[in-house]
Amino acid sequence: MTILSPPPYQNGFVESFNARLRDEFLNETIFTSLAHARQELEAWRHDYNHFRPHSSLGNRTPAEIGAGSNGKPYWGHAPNTVVAITPSEGHQNGPRLYS
Repeated sequence: MTILSPPPYQNGFVESFNARLRDEFLNETIFTSLAHARQELEAWRHDYNHFRPHSSLGNRTPAEIGAGSNGKPYWGHAPNTVVAITPSEGHQNGPRLYS
């Protein structure tokens, strides 16, 4: 079975992010373990979302856009409420959307 993916020009945002992740992180880092890879990826993700301005966002960070003026937590930060994960409720505060 052959799975065809759309050409890069049909998914430019994802392709741009994948190229940046590859060039700035994967090609530059030697990992000693899976735990080390996870730790380094989390540090890169935090920098990418909280400190690096994005031209597509008006030279603001995704965290700044996410925080906005609506008082909601910004991307990468959990809300102050605790949500239990249960088989009947999933990770949402209501019934599961999918079985």
